[in-house]
Amino acid sequence: MSLIETRGLCLGYGNDVVLRDVTFSIDRGEIVTIVGPNGSGKSSLLRAVIGALQPVSGSVTRAKGLRIGYVPQQLHIDATLPLTVRRFLNLPHRQKASDIAVALTRAGVPELADAQMAQLSGGQFQRVLLARALLGRPDILILDEATQGLDQPGSASFYRQIEEVRRELGVAVLMVSHDLHVVMAASDRVLCLNGHICCEGSPEVVADAPEYRALFGTGTQGTLALYRHDHDHAHDHDHGHTH
Repeated sequence: MSLIETRGLCLGYGNDVVLRDVTFSIDRGEIVTIVGPNGSGKSSLLRAVIGALQPVSGSVTRAKGLRIGYVPQQLHIDATLPLTVRRFLNLPHRQKASDIAVALTRAGVPELADAQMAQLSGGQFQRVLLARALLGRPDILILDEATQGLDQPGSASFYRQIEEVRRELGVAVLMVSHDLHVVMAASDRVLCLNGHICCEGSPEVVADAPEYRALFGTGTQGTLALYRHDHDHAHDHDHGHTH
């Protein structure tokens, strides 16, 4: 059974429909990326998957007991607040010191436990948010523009860490991003939205789809080769399917 499945999902705010007829699923261990222009319904789809936005029509089905780890676009913390990473990870409930150490290591920042949150770089801050999400032992990680504000090398490094987490823990990953060149190459499957699913499949298939090229141009296909690598696993999805 899929971890999350939508069928004929239609989303809107008031009388404005932002997304229509979305049917997709994500399985354990799979990395699925959602791309699309501003206003295409990407964040709305994540909100519906999490349960923060009720569908206008259609359905969202989550596996029983599903544990979700969420990494937001950004989190504002008062720069004058003395708050260490360790203390931040102990909010709102105290965690075992060993669990915090493991989460920070898996997020790639084992040395930051005693650092001040206000003094972290953008990349370090996002990795601490990733560690926080991992403390809940999630079945799926959901990332909403988690590398916004990072440069391309920083984004590439973050997504390599996500791949390592997936490889080590077997978690699924569902993420939204504007970092097309980097994030698509880190994905097993890509959904391109523009009010509906205009194309989906492997990164190479989507980057070559006319619908994708109409939205984003033709530069991504060549850049994929810089980041793409062979995965040592397979999924049952029809990766070559486009709509």
